[in-house]
Amino acid sequence: MPEEPLIMVCVGDISGNVRGKSVPLADYRADMTAGVGWTPTNVQLTCFGTIAETPYGPFGDLVMTPVPMTEARVAFGGAEAPAEHLVIAELTWPDGSLWECCTRTILRRALETLHAETGLTVRAAFEHEFMFVTDQPTGGAYTIGGVRRRKAFGETFLGALREAGMTPQSFLREFGPNQYEVSVAPARGVTAADDALVLRELARSAALSLSEEITFTPLIGPHDVGNGVHVHFDFLDGAGTPVTADPDAPDGIAATAAAFIAGVLKHLPSTVALTAPSVPSYTRLTPHRWSAAFNNLGYRDREAAVRICPRPDGADVAPGEQLHFEYRAADAAANPHLVLATLVLAGLQGVRDGLPPPSVTHEDLTLVAAEELNARGIERLPASLDDAIARLDTDTTVRSWFPEKFVDVYVAHKRGEMAFLKGKTEDDICAAYSGAY
Repeated sequence: MPEEPLIMVCVGDISGNVRGKSVPLADYRADMTAGVGWTPTNVQLTCFGTIAETPYGPFGDLVMTPVPMTEARVAFGGAEAPAEHLVIAELTWPDGSLWECCTRTILRRALETLHAETGLTVRAAFEHEFMFVTDQPTGGAYTIGGVRRRKAFGETFLGALREAGMTPQSFLREFGPNQYEVSVAPARGVTAADDALVLRELARSAALSLSEEITFTPLIGPHDVGNGVHVHFDFLDGAGTPVTADPDAPDGIAATAAAFIAGVLKHLPSTVALTAPSVPSYTRLTPHRWSAAFNNLGYRDREAAVRICPRPDGADVAPGEQLHFEYRAADAAANPHLVLATLVLAGLQGVRDGLPPPSVTHEDLTLVAAEELNARGIERLPASLDDAIARLDTDTTVRSWFPEKFVDVYVAHKRGEMAFLKGKTEDDICAAYSGAY
């Protein structure tokens, strides 16, 4: 019987999942203007398959319009096997007007505003950690043996990334049980988040092609090592020249970049609900877990919320790219478009407000008195998703960055997610997220 090749027209939603509709490839056109129909209330589908409280109910229609540059096709089983074939879409109302909960549109508009007000473009890459569900011998962190055990997967996965237009940089056996990490070269603007969304799906497909299963869950168990998503980024001017570093400025950070980072840190206690949006995210975001527990800027510190990543001494690079930043308070429960949009909007607020450069930490902040932390503008991040959502819900400044209704929809979504988990043990909660991501 002849097969009908399909292409998935999809969106990254606020649950961190990728949803959409497959259409016959024979009927698909990259310039399709009619798009594919979608339902507003789908935005309230949680990662557990339940539907949170929705302002849309059964009413309304949306249109998914594919973005041709995001199309990716990888034939994991060879030419005769069904290919992983997808294209990311943007969501609008039928008349073409903005739909307030389209995460890709939110990011694209945030980047356009940043460029209009500062002349800057963000260049970014998302570094992912994930775990195999099947067991393997303990130990092996960072070893050649650890890579060897998953070499078939690693070579299949990285080949898929390159075929999809990304440039893979590294694949390694990480510290946690069955944990691996992948990094790709940075991309400009919205493409960086597009790449992150596609990368996760290609990782799952590569594993499935080898009869394996992986999870990007923030935490497989309350006492285990977690999986983070680290966002590396810097800034380019209108000519495409890196302008993040200034050797003559404090800590070597150019003035606009410093104000941007100050904005990210100032608003982080409210925005972390958007970048680390699961219940176990907040078990991971605690001191001494190599994640982030405070809203601090650290120098080569892998427990800082934002880490300064300088180039090696003597590196032959332009002055403006002698360093970049790594945002560490994120995980794969978050939509990558929303993560990058949050960083851009918070950073832009810092530039608008003319915030001074943040102080750089060089010590274990759990050993610093609360009074001193307060004087330095450093505070502990929320201790739970419930606390983080409450901060977001009541922060009028953060609300003003997003389209009307968006924060209300997001808060309702996360409260619906938490309602599903009510009464469950920590182990059961982690297991539920492991299955969802």
